[in-house]
Amino acid sequence: MTVSAVAKVVAVAMLLIVSLSGCDVRPGRAKARGSPDTASPETAAFHALYDRQCSGCHGRDGRLGAARPLNDPVYLALAPPERIRHVIAQGVPGTAQPAFARSAGGTLTDEQIESLVQGLRAAWARPEVLRGESLPPYAARPGDPERGGAVYATACASCHGSDGRGGPKARSVVDASYLALVSDQNLRTTVIAGRTDLGMPDWRTQIPGRALSPVDVSDVVAWLTTKRAPVPGRPEGS
Repeated sequence: MTVSAVAKVVAVAMLLIVSLSGCDVRPGRAKARGSPDTASPETAAFHALYDRQCSGCHGRDGRLGAARPLNDPVYLALAPPERIRHVIAQGVPGTAQPAFARSAGGTLTDEQIESLVQGLRAAWARPEVLRGESLPPYAARPGDPERGGAVYATACASCHGSDGRGGPKARSVVDASYLALVSDQNLRTTVIAGRTDLGMPDWRTQIPGRALSPVDVSDVVAWLTTKRAPVPGRPEGS
């Protein structure tokens, strides 16, 4: 091969390398510009723990499981980190939520529980979703059941039926089995955050034209709790 031919081959090779690197492409590999090759150790640890301990009930990506979706920015803005930590560690007595802390008979260390608490927010919280909105408080004293009946009729009956036993869009909310499985706080959380997996809106759009007030939330939860038969072993108001 002559010197000029070698020079041409080298030039073509250099152009090919520049072209490939400019497009951020490697042979046999597709890669988006700016995307990391690997997740951070903290992110990887969270997802491994979540997949093993939580996905069976809450869904593999935090959605479409048997229990409340955790991949929900409204819920993550509403529930304080200390409450999420307590629920993971100690469970919720009388419900299907087990205790995961070793001190409570579970399998997780304090460090693993903290990884889940922080990882949920790092993975799925989106503060911009509620920018400028004022969330009702996560917990509050019981409201007035009589007023709650009126709130239910305005905000909930169109989906759940006038008596709460199910309607054209949603199932019963006074079913004995359902109310036996959920705590008062779970009811309150659902009224505020909704259930994105079931098509239930959050507190902002349940009444056309206005959001539920904190008093409305407490009152309708009080009305729902009057429909629950006593549950053996469950403390009053839990």
